[in-house]
Amino acid sequence: MKIAMVGQFPPHFGGVGVHIHTLSKELIKQGHEVYVITYPHNNLKDIDGIHVIGTKGFNIPGIRGLMFKINAKKALINLLKEEDIDIIHGHYLFPAGAAATEVGSKHNIKTYVTAHGSDMFEMYKKQSFMRPFIKKVLKKADVVFAVSNALKDEILATGVNEIANKTRLYWNSVDIDKFCKNNKNVLENNSKPIVLFVGNLIKRKNVNLILEAKKQSKTDYELVIVGDGPLRKDLENKVIDDNISDVRFMGSRRDVENIIPGCDVLVLPSFSESFGLVLIEALACEKPVIGSDVGGISEIITDDVGLLINPNDASSLCDAIDKIIEDDEFRLNLASNARNRAQDFSKVEIPYDEMK
Repeated sequence: MKIAMVGQFPPHFGGVGVHIHTLSKELIKQGHEVYVITYPHNNLKDIDGIHVIGTKGFNIPGIRGLMFKINAKKALINLLKEEDIDIIHGHYLFPAGAAATEVGSKHNIKTYVTAHGSDMFEMYKKQSFMRPFIKKVLKKADVVFAVSNALKDEILATGVNEIANKTRLYWNSVDIDKFCKNNKNVLENNSKPIVLFVGNLIKRKNVNLILEAKKQSKTDYELVIVGDGPLRKDLENKVIDDNISDVRFMGSRRDVENIIPGCDVLVLPSFSESFGLVLIEALACEKPVIGSDVGGISEIITDDVGLLINPNDASSLCDAIDKIIEDDEFRLNLASNARNRAQDFSKVEIPYDEMK
């Protein structure tokens, strides 16, 4: 079969791109053909047998999404002129889902959409003007996937007609061969324990809380922050202004699988999170994890692999980090259970009805 995906894709950073790439590779492996329509980038190319189609547009906040919706729709229509597409799958309800459902419904092609989190937790809940557009996507889609139960509940709460009958849980997955403790460790030769954060430096990720926790900490460790974003300069200034020692900003990296093995614990203190892909990547590397008691994070972190904290309380995070760093037996026990938990998310399921 021929499947057209719409959404973020490497070399763009982010969990959505990882999700599309992982699913697409499995489809290719099973003999299907995959086309991915994604955001503009100078280094786009076909990879792993996947046909990658870039769109036009500018990376300007406020209009980037709208431009992608328009241009992805054009690219999808052009693709349909050349290929007999069987399935369209939009990743992220708006703009990708909007482009996918508009084209799919018009051309009578089965259309799936995946909600990845901030489309519902942030865009839908906090930007009231976007609600009609997102509801339209949910209404037009033939099937709606949610990457966690918490996200599924948010979708059902929209009250869109028949939404309960077509919304399904579809977990993110992790490549446990790519993520493992024996990978090259680019953080080696460090004399202090390492606490690691990996993610976008945006308000929702709550990186400021990690810095506040480090100020309060009784233990001596290095904090490594991997990622980039609009808050990076503010966070770097906070480290200087508050005289917080042993904080390293590494920027965006494409070798996270070689960074995680060097840490002692990975932290994800987000205010909201539909899933938390980096958590299962860390678990696959046999690392304990700490995360906020919110959304999909609380569905991933069980008490035998990590700790849940209050994202509004720096002392809660501080105590959790100190406990894992100071108590060797506790840390090693969490680590010994981690990969087994990651195994729960290791199989890439093909979610399409036409292939079952």
